[in-house]
Amino acid sequence: MKVYLAGPDVFLPDALAMAERKRAICAAHGLTGIFPVDNHPQHPQAAGIPFWLWIYRRNEAHMRDADAVIANLTPFRGPSADAGTVYEVGFMRALGKKVLGYSNVAAGFLPRTLGFLGAAAQRDAQGRWRDAAAMSVEDFGLADNLMIDGGIHEAGFTLFRHDVREAARWSDLTAFEACVQALARSR
Repeated sequence: MKVYLAGPDVFLPDALAMAERKRAICAAHGLTGIFPVDNHPQHPQAAGIPFWLWIYRRNEAHMRDADAVIANLTPFRGPSADAGTVYEVGFMRALGKKVLGYSNVAAGFLPRTLGFLGAAAQRDAQGRWRDAAAMSVEDFGLADNLMIDGGIHEAGFTLFRHDVREAARWSDLTAFEACVQALARSR
């Protein structure tokens, strides 16, 4: 089974080392990990295509070839998961593939969002949280936006949450391995 390894890990200074660690965990469970920066045999670099579009097409080709996705949904540059990773989760869900996710932050979406908003978060007359623009703040007790948790749930899996210390947020693979084990059992 081929697994697309989605997440902001591609931005790490040691992204290729992380890719190798994740691939090794996948292999130990009989799975093949595909990292977004891996070459794709059916997608050669075409002349005249902007580099960003080439990356998009390569990643989409990887996802179409994969049987599943394991997404690193650890909050990235804000209270929510990386936007590109969220897109990949939705793309794989729409393709009917197996969708799993994990976060190395156990706190729910509401407390993270309130922390991000600070004093701008206020309760309205009905007791609902609102931001500075009076827009409601999602409060379902989930790990992230309901569409992320919902997509993983409807694919038959759970978004694994594992709280790690800040220094290990991008290197701890405990929750990732839990996803790999769940996927291996689902075959």
